[in-house]
Amino acid sequence: MDYISNTPEDEKIMLDRISLRRMEDICQPIPEALRLKHFRVPSGLSELELKRLFLEKAKKNWNTAEHPSYLGAGSYDHFIPSVVEHIVGRSDFYTSYTPYQAEASQGMLQAIFEYQTMIAELTGLDVSNASLYDGASSSAEAVLMALSIQEGRRKVLVSKTVHPSYRRVIKTYLSAQSVELLEIPYDPLDGRTDLKALETLLVNDVACCVVQNPNFFGGIEEMAKIAEKLHAKGILLISVVYPISLGLLAPPGEYGADIACGEGQSLGNRSLFGGPYLGFFASRKEFVRKMPGRIVGQTHDEKGKRGFVLTLQTREQHIRREKATSNICTNEGLCALTTSVYLATLGKSGVQEIADQNLQKSHYLSQRISKLHGYRLRFRAPFFNEFVIETQKGTSLLEKRLHQRGILGPLPLQEFYPELKGCLLFCVTETRTKGELDELVKVLGL
Repeated sequence: MDYISNTPEDEKIMLDRISLRRMEDICQPIPEALRLKHFRVPSGLSELELKRLFLEKAKKNWNTAEHPSYLGAGSYDHFIPSVVEHIVGRSDFYTSYTPYQAEASQGMLQAIFEYQTMIAELTGLDVSNASLYDGASSSAEAVLMALSIQEGRRKVLVSKTVHPSYRRVIKTYLSAQSVELLEIPYDPLDGRTDLKALETLLVNDVACCVVQNPNFFGGIEEMAKIAEKLHAKGILLISVVYPISLGLLAPPGEYGADIACGEGQSLGNRSLFGGPYLGFFASRKEFVRKMPGRIVGQTHDEKGKRGFVLTLQTREQHIRREKATSNICTNEGLCALTTSVYLATLGKSGVQEIADQNLQKSHYLSQRISKLHGYRLRFRAPFFNEFVIETQKGTSLLEKRLHQRGILGPLPLQEFYPELKGCLLFCVTETRTKGELDELVKVLGL
């Protein structure tokens, strides 16, 4: 970002407009413990000197371009071809916001239509919307949609192997409604949804069940079996999926999911301090009028020329609030466009190749670590590119050791699952080299 100085007069005008006395008062909402207290910019610096100062300070932040990362858990370090950012960086794309009907250009509508088509193909379902905020909100919106479809049913099942943040957001969404949220435990041996426990919860007033595949531990769930059990009771299956995995794994539409959703960050968007990301969302055709957000459709004018329109606009900005399916206000249009360009660049074979590299490299690392003294693979279920390692060595000690070697991750699980003390979640993507994997094993073995 370019440096633009503010004069004292500029500052006074801005502060008066927002009814504050000092610039420091802008930081009031930030907890005191999180504020940087000891950094002061010397007075009288030129623009050149100021840039040098901040570049020097920025070096204290780690990034995945300079440090190998084994963090995953919903945000992934994937390779992004340079053509992707080159295209989406064009001013006509980069400056566009979520358009209303009167503002919608044919170019932006076509870009969203192409995105919807690719998501539908990727998930194996009939229809996709124009995207949502992120993976957590798309999961919660899927639950609301299922409750609307299953009118009268007031129970929701969520597997404990679903991302902890997603489960919290779902709980928040349902907190103002008379809906009972029940969690399905996971099998302590294989780290997947406990199917026997699931069967005991399948009663007539359950509207839907949320299962993540691959799940938070990286395990590949038995989705076809789960779908069969749910549908026998008239319960909808919501599948939260990691889109890169669909290069190898069966798509949700193939194993009977009614709704598929998840985080689209891995499809061409960088890991940027938690966002902005986008939530993708697809479902069976018969549920299209219950879908949140908007859908762009293709049509022809009276001369037979192809055109694009906002076909369904079910958010509250377009229709009366009581008729809206959601209050989602934007579709993260630039992130969705990035996804379209990324998928078009890779093609089907490219997505499959990346998925295969993720699978092969993660299994190579898991096998190497499992052979080290004091380490073992915690769960026995097949996995994609994330896996849990249990260690007899202190996780804080390992974190310190890895930090000293300039290595990011893995993620300690005790904060999210207290019963998994001493367990670490590793993620390996196509960006990791064999040399980096071997170096990690070497450091862990010290």
